[in-house]
Amino acid sequence: MTAYPVDMTTKPDVQAFFDEATNTISYIVKDPSSTSCAIIDSVMDIDYAAGRITFEHADKLIKYIEEQGLSLEWIIETHVHADHLSAAPYIQQKLGGKIGVGGKITVVQEVFGKVFNEGTEFQRDGSQFDILFEDGDVYSVGDMQCFAISTPGHTPACMVHVMGDAAFVGDTLFMPDGGSARCDFPGGSAEELYESIMKVLALPDETRLFMCHDYGPNGRDIQWETTVADEKAYNIHVGAGKTKEEFVKFRTERDAQLAMPKLIIPSLQVNMRAGEVPRDKDGNPVLKVPVNGL
Repeated sequence: MTAYPVDMTTKPDVQAFFDEATNTISYIVKDPSSTSCAIIDSVMDIDYAAGRITFEHADKLIKYIEEQGLSLEWIIETHVHADHLSAAPYIQQKLGGKIGVGGKITVVQEVFGKVFNEGTEFQRDGSQFDILFEDGDVYSVGDMQCFAISTPGHTPACMVHVMGDAAFVGDTLFMPDGGSARCDFPGGSAEELYESIMKVLALPDETRLFMCHDYGPNGRDIQWETTVADEKAYNIHVGAGKTKEEFVKFRTERDAQLAMPKLIIPSLQVNMRAGEVPRDKDGNPVLKVPVNGL
């Protein structure tokens, strides 16, 4: 198992931005010793029925960074999201920064390149992104050392990013009363997700964990921050010593009952391109709807 360079002495400033339309939480993570920062899992707004894209949520992140006098170094995607669209290129155009995703993006591009009949002009080598992270890769935000943990299961390209005492878990975990994410998309695996969750829960107990989504189960207020200790003790899918066999059985049966995310078709086309909307031969932005393709 990879020995990760954990540093619990560095405590980044974390600002959360909740997107009510998609139940997504985007983060601005600031190095405590400089003005450098990173954005985790940005959101581009879409009215799918109208075919209209706007940037209200991304503009909130941009405004905060500008008002605080911060310098954006990274725009990180924890995975290729199936439930919201990334605003990474829009933010990069305004503020700079490198766009990064897990190296297994190539697997996702290969699978969904075929689903959407993208043809040879669609590159399946991850070159739409500036950086492809592999397990254990170390990088920095200002003076703060950060590292990536490969956490496949929900999708092949899922990564957890650890910055000081804070870990941004994407869809690898939900809040303790939310459990875990589905594994039935192409390339998903309940067995792999369990192993990935165990890697995250091997971090120090006091590690702060930040979710990508929360749905307020049982009517509670939206939450997005917990700890490794609380997940180990209380997570309804993997906590309190639940076995891999128990998890796989539950997850597989549960996933068979779930409907497809409402925005999966536009999300995949945009997000596998690092947030760029595909265009037709005349340069017009377009989205495809593959019939019986998913």
